[in-house]
Amino acid sequence: MRKIAIALVSAAALLAGPALEARTKMTPDQELAKLLAGREAGTPRSCISQHDARDIRVIDGTALVFGWGNTIWVNVPRNARDVDSDDVLFTRNYGGQFCSLDIVQTLDRSSHMFNGSISLGEFVPYRRIKAAK
Repeated sequence: MRKIAIALVSAAALLAGPALEARTKMTPDQELAKLLAGREAGTPRSCISQHDARDIRVIDGTALVFGWGNTIWVNVPRNARDVDSDDVLFTRNYGGQFCSLDIVQTLDRSSHMFNGSISLGEFVPYRRIKAAK
């Protein structure tokens, strides 16, 4: 009887896990707002260096967020609805920069076949706001 009770509790935990996770998943707008909390937008730029873009977060249907630390760069592609975190981003850039109008190709994560492209927009820097003393 004890083994059946443990199995039922384990099964319930496995089934409840995805349900709890689904309820707490943020919308893309909420995810972006969380990333930008405590930050202030700066003047948009046409290009950023590859060094500034070494960490890329994909926010489905919304934006690409480059960088980490004090300054992050938000790029809302011209066809933002095609941005999908399930895709792999494939870039060919020359000169060590990412620029607006660059085309980023997307590959299906499982088949590794090209399945689309994203046209980058301007890069908006968001810097952390210094706390008042």
